Amino acid sequence: MQRRHDPTFYLATCCLPASIRPAVHAVYGFVRGADEIVDGPRRLPPGAPRRAALDDWQAALESGLRTGRSAHPVIAALVDAGSRHDLPLDLLPSYVDSMRVDCDEPVRLRTRDELDEYMDGSAAVVGRIMAPLLGAPEPEAVARLGVAFQLTNFIRDVRLDWALDRVYLPGLPEPELRAGRAGSATRERVASEVARARALFADTAGVAAPLGPPIRRGVHVARAVYVGVLDRIERNGFDVLGARVRLRPWEAAAAAVRP
Repeated sequence: MQRRHDPTFYLATCCLPASIRPAVHAVYGFVRGADEIVDGPRRLPPGAPRRAALDDWQAALESGLRTGRSAHPVIAALVDAGSRHDLPLDLLPSYVDSMRVDCDEPVRLRTRDELDEYMDGSAAVVGRIMAPLLGAPEPEAVARLGVAFQLTNFIRDVRLDWALDRVYLPGLPEPELRAGRAGSATRERVASEVARARALFADTAGVAAPLGPPIRRGVHVARAVYVGVLDRIERNGFDVLGARVRLRPWEAAAAAVRP
């Protein structure tokens, strides 16, 4: 599932010790399951049907945590990972809460506070859960790194999200989004968010230092690839509507091997 949907993080996960990879896949499986409910090609209509599906997903998690077992392979794997590695899986309802924002259409995050609240409930929660797996002594630093990843995704995927009638970056001018052409207003807003993502990456530069060598490598790969995305966007003059913003496989691999 991770290889199919997120090859960047799959590449980083492959650098981690074999003993923790199944747990990383399990955490990814749960959050991807929630994401598929609101974003997937088979997603239910917006509103109550989508919320009910998310409620069922959360209920399956809570039942699995309560009983120690589940018939769903993702939940079963996650419950096992939680008990093996003492993961704070009680944080996951906050992730589901952020996904509930995507149950309605259209989605418009109007302020940075709204964007930050969304990312704290999603990317930061995943970072806090991942911290024990990585052996990171500062979970909040891992949480901030997760936010840097998600913010980069939001910047990269402006055009894709607009196709879903979603605008996550506050202040993007909708006439330019509709036209598919990045004017000065779009480029200025994107530049501002790129600067914020770079600041988050700089702030979390020391996250990997206390980790074991294989885990440091995995974190390095993920950071390098995502910073490479920001580099491309900057080279494109912050045009995320008309220019290519995703790295080609060979470009991602080249970023990953940089010292």
